Amino acid sequence: MDKDSIIPTVDLSCFFRGGDENGKKKAKELIDTACSKYGFFQVVNHGVPLELMARALELSKAFFEYPVEEKLKCSPTPGAPVPTGYLCKSEPLADKNEHLLMFSPESSFNVYPNNPPEYKQVLEEIFPHFTKLGLVLEGIVNECLGLPPNFLKEYNHDRSWDFLMALRYFPAAETEAGIGKSAHEDGNCITFVFQDEVGGLEVPHDGQWIPVAPKPGVLIVNIGDVIQVLSNDRFKSATHRVVRPEEEAATPTPSSITWRGRNGLSRYHNSPKRLEKLPSTEGLFSRSIWSYGCETGFVHLLDLKI
Repeated sequence: MDKDSIIPTVDLSCFFRGGDENGKKKAKELIDTACSKYGFFQVVNHGVPLELMARALELSKAFFEYPVEEKLKCSPTPGAPVPTGYLCKSEPLADKNEHLLMFSPESSFNVYPNNPPEYKQVLEEIFPHFTKLGLVLEGIVNECLGLPPNFLKEYNHDRSWDFLMALRYFPAAETEAGIGKSAHEDGNCITFVFQDEVGGLEVPHDGQWIPVAPKPGVLIVNIGDVIQVLSNDRFKSATHRVVRPEEEAATPTPSSITWRGRNGLSRYHNSPKRLEKLPSTEGLFSRSIWSYGCETGFVHLLDLKI
């Protein structure tokens, strides 16, 4: 199988313009098959403005290029349930990175950088677009699994923990493996990934790691642990990883944008039950991650958690 055809591509335009029930039926069939076989699929015409995504990536890159002293001006403030603002993870972690995290624009916990001046506005503008797309995909998965109407929406109703994270992985030294994020599954419901022309996301197929070729305007979607549990393993929680280049690599860095929940932050008040007994709707949240690469030897990520 050609590596470009491993992950099916689904056109979501019919879900945004109304009507076209035949188009919706075909899209749901593709998604059902992809989630059952791979845990991954790609979407086009997804409703997130491409020019806004490009601008957010550009400004995130500009932010990380500022001196450390400037970035530390938006360090986390005490009291937030998750540290918002700027943080840096350094030696000796394999996933050495720096990141900027924000909750929904309405949250009082957010700590924004002053520079670039337009950065705050762009992040707050793009946030609800990913939230809307997450709800659309959540509804489609709900139908594919034959769940009661709005079951996943009610199960995942608390959106106060949604957050967006701009993240940059540093290049790997000669003594380090070139992995920015080791093989893992996401502990949430659904993840979106957007890649620029550099790439970096890899998925396993037939015993090998296959790079997911970045395509303009395409979002990659993968299923997380919660959906696998709720579906009694009918849908797969997709294994994947992010590869970062060595310091002396001449090629640009891997990159992607994702809507997903992370294992260390996704939580439940009660463990999710399987479908023989419908679970409580309390306490579940998921998130999205938006990762991107640029031509500086770094891996950049922008995360939206919902």
